[in-house]
Amino acid sequence: DNGLNVSVSFVIDQGDDTADAASTAPFDSHSVTVSSDTLGSLKLMGEGGASTASAISGTAAGNLWDTFDQMAALNIAAIPDLSQTASPGDDSFMYTSPELMEGLTATLSFEPQNTGIDSGTGWGVNYTGVEGLSLGFAEADVVGTNSDTSGTNTQMDVSYAYGPVTVSYSKGEHDEGASSGANDVEMTSLAITYTVTDELSVTYGQEDSDQASTATDAEISAISFAYTAGGMTLSGKMTEGENLNYTTATAADMDAWTLGASFAF
Repeated sequence: DNGLNVSVSFVIDQGDDTADAASTAPFDSHSVTVSSDTLGSLKLMGEGGASTASAISGTAAGNLWDTFDQMAALNIAAIPDLSQTASPGDDSFMYTSPELMEGLTATLSFEPQNTGIDSGTGWGVNYTGVEGLSLGFAEADVVGTNSDTSGTNTQMDVSYAYGPVTVSYSKGEHDEGASSGANDVEMTSLAITYTVTDELSVTYGQEDSDQASTATDAEISAISFAYTAGGMTLSGKMTEGENLNYTTATAADMDAWTLGASFAF
């Protein structure tokens, strides 16, 4: 009651620290969080940090563009990251306020100055004070080694549920100072979910990625279903990607089908 809660998190895989060529770092994505009902929560991220913007950077459709990452890994086609975010990296802070008014909270992030880079900040607000409605907006600095690689990340998320229908929309912008605009990406996304019965739901989602330095947008769409019966859930998705490397080349158009089953005992 009105006390402080302290939690510690470690990911033990030694895998994502690319700066450590020898992979000798004992932990990945480690953090300490101190929180209370009256003060909110303060999180110190030793490695694997998040800013206010990157913390809510997922698309309304559920990051459909990630579906085709494996294609790039298999050298089937060179597919760039279609949604850009900037993580504040090591030794960063994230603060989440308690409820400021009904349904309203605020977030703040801070990346301290480090070798070759300035410090960076971020802020955000989240609102759930109207039944069925969820709003989120955040902005954070993109901290680079010079003005060409520095800029701003902004992210907006909106969703509204009415009866069996939920409509979601998101827009993320990544802007850097480079005149070429090669790293400037705008990702917009829309999703509509219809709950047919308590057991069955169907979702349609789409994403559009616009890179400032190219004339062609990457477009991804998908339709999926989930069916639950007792402790069993069956799911499936059909995903279609067009112009996935911002060109009209035939190799940049791909389709993917996935099926899944999970069981709870």
